[in-house]
Amino acid sequence: MTTETAIGLAIAAVLLVTILRASIKILPEYQRGVLFRLGRVTGEARGPGLIFIIPIVDRLLRVSLRTVTQDIPPQDIITRDNVTVRVNAVTYFKVVDPNRAILEIEDFRFGTSQVAQTTLRSIIGQANLDELLINRDEINRQLQQIIDGLTDAWGVKVSLVEVKDVELPDAMRRAMARQAEAERERRAKVIHALGEQEAAETLAEAARLLEVHPAAMQLRILQTMTEVSAEQNSTLIFPLPMELLRTLDTMRRPAEG
Repeated sequence: MTTETAIGLAIAAVLLVTILRASIKILPEYQRGVLFRLGRVTGEARGPGLIFIIPIVDRLLRVSLRTVTQDIPPQDIITRDNVTVRVNAVTYFKVVDPNRAILEIEDFRFGTSQVAQTTLRSIIGQANLDELLINRDEINRQLQQIIDGLTDAWGVKVSLVEVKDVELPDAMRRAMARQAEAERERRAKVIHALGEQEAAETLAEAARLLEVHPAAMQLRILQTMTEVSAEQNSTLIFPLPMELLRTLDTMRRPAEG
């Protein structure tokens, strides 16, 4: 074998290896390949596994099918009741149709982010501050439905949108703190008034029972004497019979008449 022949075989082997490396593509389970042949898409997305392409003629674009987590930058939004809030959120989406994700939009990630930002501003602008703070789940559901409807034409499925944080102006936070404090004071006063009412009703009922049963009144007096004498040893108590008090009351009424 001459030197020229050996060089030719070496060049041929290098070209063959290069062509094989360019012809063989291996896609993992979470990827699909969109195949362009002379600029045209050929059939459905390829993969996963081993794929053969024709060098120079074919071009393979890889598309990931895994769920993408993307933050929505904080947005300064005016709510329906004219309160300026700063809201940020997060979206979860994935490609369900690789062909449309490549053909229908130049960059589906950037497009989904822009749609999420504009939709967030629109939905928050239609809600009151109380709705934004209380009905967070309903707002998340509306965001997911609207964004998913817009990205469906790109072969992108938005599975979840979550509002992460709502920042209020300092003046609004102070006003809400004062409102919460006033509400707590109102509840405390109402509870105290209800307690006083129940106590008065209980005392009135006890007075009626003691009036009907004089012996119970005597027992109550004796119990009070026992408690006082146990605490204050120097105190002297002279109980008066209830009959004497009733007699004096009976004599007082004709005198007043």
